[in-house]
Amino acid sequence: MSEIKIDWKKMKEAAGPYSPEAFQFVREGLAHTVRMIHGEGIPETPSGPAPNEHHVSGRQLCNGLRDYALQRYGMLARTVLGRWGIRRTEDFGRIVYGMIDLGLLRKNDNDSIEDFRGVFDFDEAFAVVEV
Repeated sequence: MSEIKIDWKKMKEAAGPYSPEAFQFVREGLAHTVRMIHGEGIPETPSGPAPNEHHVSGRQLCNGLRDYALQRYGMLARTVLGRWGIRRTEDFGRIVYGMIDLGLLRKNDNDSIEDFRGVFDFDEAFAVVEV
């Protein structure tokens, strides 16, 4: 995925006080989710998967981001996300809609920020399983 220029002041105004790493994680996690749901070979643009090629819902994206975080950070996933200010699925929604507001992502008419509300509990989703 190529690098895009982001006005961080505008992004924080649109989405909230998340770190730049949080936005990059969501961007990469979106590509991961699209591949997970629609398969490989998805056309890419500088901001991620090509718009309208393979849409994912807010719920699907949250679950894909959870999967991506666990793959990437393992047992530290919840800690890493928390350090970036992400503590609930609603935070994913605020980041996504901030990116939409700045024209970095697109949504369709059926999408709503409410789609990100309470998709899963972070304590349960990122619990350390003891063996």
